[in-house]
Amino acid sequence: MPYATLTERYPGARFWSFGDGAEMADDLLALVLRGEKTASCCSFSAFRQDGAPSVGGFHVVLDGADNPACVIRTVAQRLVRFCDVTAGMAALEGEGDKSLAYWQAAHRDFFQREGDFSPEMLLVFEQFELVEALG
Repeated sequence: MPYATLTERYPGARFWSFGDGAEMADDLLALVLRGEKTASCCSFSAFRQDGAPSVGGFHVVLDGADNPACVIRTVAQRLVRFCDVTAGMAALEGEGDKSLAYWQAAHRDFFQREGDFSPEMLLVFEQFELVEALG
């Protein structure tokens, strides 16, 4: 579906992909489309820079080739420190074995690649619902 059509259908939607590379974008997108991933997080500093939509806002999620793949809608957000993420929150992200230990290791690596990791760092933890698969 063309970007212009999506912009008309979902005014104010942000267009983005999960992760920091094409393979990760496709892997995490697949989890969303299967209903296994219903949450994500970003550093608070990235959230402020990007001006991400708040609760009720739409996101057009791109695949690893930057094609629109689905639309999600934010249903809840909370500010939490990395060290305070719970096992339940980690499971909602749907990644790996869905354990807190896996979540901590994968996200520590991700935030270190971004150059912004600290166990005390603030995250925006976002829960979302799949609105529309576009493929």
